[in-house]
Amino acid sequence: MKIWSISNQKGGVGKTTTVVTLGGILAGRGNRVLLVDLDPHGSLTSYFRMNPDEVETSVYTLFQDALAKRPLMADSCVVSTRYERISVLPAATALATIERHGGASGMGLVIANALASVRGQYDHVLLDSPPMLGVLMVNALAACQHLLVPVLPEFLALKGLERMMNTLDMVGRSRRVKLATTILPTMFDRRTRASVQTLQTMRELYGERLWRAAIPVDTKLREASQVGVPASIYAPGSKAVVAYSALLDDLLGLRNPLETREAVPSDTLAGADTAPAAV
Repeated sequence: MKIWSISNQKGGVGKTTTVVTLGGILAGRGNRVLLVDLDPHGSLTSYFRMNPDEVETSVYTLFQDALAKRPLMADSCVVSTRYERISVLPAATALATIERHGGASGMGLVIANALASVRGQYDHVLLDSPPMLGVLMVNALAACQHLLVPVLPEFLALKGLERMMNTLDMVGRSRRVKLATTILPTMFDRRTRASVQTLQTMRELYGERLWRAAIPVDTKLREASQVGVPASIYAPGSKAVVAYSALLDDLLGLRNPLETREAVPSDTLAGADTAPAAV
């Protein structure tokens, strides 16, 4: 069972969109997928038309069980969706109160321990973590085998990325094992000089940790979220879904990194081949 966390200490970078889109593509390829919402705002939960204020069992239930020293059984909180092979472990708004229990023993391993109880039931688990360093993000980082860091190709986002990478260094020292990390540029617009130049700066700073391409701006992603349908189902041929499919191939080692660029839409490639429009 592969466990990936999609995390950044900055909001609005496409974390939930990345979780849902990758999950939809994985399910479409025949994988059993569990999407876990660790954000008290519950964007992932709301995407699948569940209300974080009303869910009966959720990620919050697991933390309550941990505090009460009860067994952590993730399957009792999982909700099936109308999409074959996609299940969701929803968030409750009450998750916001978990931070006050951060000092309790074992609170950083709740999700890792809970997911151990469903090992074998899913092929992939994707964790949507909150945009802040705290108990919930620590749980996401402790549970995952690979971290995706979505980031906007804009100057202000670089500071947020720097903070996130510092956090990873800290987590890596505590884990004593370096966490595999892929920085994922999202909402890339090759028509703007700012996007192209920032992406180039990111490549200079982070090298091979930055994905070879980028997820382009695509209105189909927004339309898909408005109707609560994974973009891979709503618009399977859209440029963003094609890019996410290429990302997934790279993460799974299905493509030689030296392979030609034709598998990725031309406007998602870093260092665009044509000059950007002036802005």
